[in-house]
Amino acid sequence: MAVSVNLALYGLTSPFAAALMERFGIRRVVSVALLVVAAGSGLTVFMTASWQLILCWGVLVGLGTGSMALAFVATVTSAWFVKHRGIVTGVLTAGSAAGQLIFLPGLASIAGSVGWRVAALTVAGAALIVVPLVAWLLRDRPEDVGLLAYGATKPQPRPVIEVSAGRRAIDVLFRAARTRNFWLLAGGFAICGATTNGLVGTHFIPAAMDHGMGETAAASLLALVGVFDIAGTIFSGWLTDRLDSRVLLGAYYGLRGLSLFALPSLFAGTPQPSMLVFIVFYGLDWVATVPPTVALCRRYYGAAGPIVFGWVFASHQVGAAFAAVAAGIVRDQLGNYDLAWYIAGLLSCAAAVLSLLMLATRRRTPTPALPEPTPSVVA
Repeated sequence: MAVSVNLALYGLTSPFAAALMERFGIRRVVSVALLVVAAGSGLTVFMTASWQLILCWGVLVGLGTGSMALAFVATVTSAWFVKHRGIVTGVLTAGSAAGQLIFLPGLASIAGSVGWRVAALTVAGAALIVVPLVAWLLRDRPEDVGLLAYGATKPQPRPVIEVSAGRRAIDVLFRAARTRNFWLLAGGFAICGATTNGLVGTHFIPAAMDHGMGETAAASLLALVGVFDIAGTIFSGWLTDRLDSRVLLGAYYGLRGLSLFALPSLFAGTPQPSMLVFIVFYGLDWVATVPPTVALCRRYYGAAGPIVFGWVFASHQVGAAFAAVAAGIVRDQLGNYDLAWYIAGLLSCAAAVLSLLMLATRRRTPTPALPEPTPSVVA
């Protein structure tokens, strides 16, 4: 339950965090978010009841990490870069995968040798160490340090937000929801979450164990996904700067669907070369969808793009939560995961169709229906 609450808030916090960054600045929001993560993780060592785990790890850590999720990437990219936004989005997104590869093995070792309390305090300490670095080095806009956004020829107007962050986020949602492209993006990204975090991330290890593979071997294969995820996301960002994002999304989802159709036949008692090929491919494709999705939100919704992407990302987490439960039910009822993999393959192909349907939409930037912040002149 604590993990479910954490995942839900991780997604639902994102659009509100983007609106808060728009109103109060990136530095303040990230600093507070790190303090919330530190409090949530650190307070778990004092737990005496299960509801306290839900409060600490579910609510506090979920809110804190959600405030530094992909909406943060979209906000930083929009404020600091005009050129090469795709590659920057890819690099920042890859940072999440890199963090997992760097910290998770060490934390697992600490939890196994010393105990989970020390691991929780390590997370809290790491978050606290970063707070002064953020306060010292992170800036909201390039104009704050006398620079132009990379690739810009003149200062960008500083937005003046006259409504609360919550009102801004909700207003953007209702207006974006009246447009066709929002539902195409949100639908595709919900399937993205369902076929990555929800299905493969949650059920790959038990599915491999069903076929006689050892838990350590299965976990190692899943860890390899993260390795190739870094390269795939950065390369996707490079492609986003050069190719039509709608076509890229269609290709990513379509190829993912084909790989999921093949997956049930690749499981064996030991990792085979064909499974390794799947791991490499799936790792490259894992979050390659993020740079083109961010680019399309910015393309269709202008200054409101980071907030719109926050809502699109929320749909990603809803899809992940649904798939995690649904695949478990399939396994319990049928005794294997095969049907779950095939359904996921079909859904991925459907996401490809949704992405390509945006090709029929006339290019417009920004969508007039969305409220724009009132600009102020930057000296």
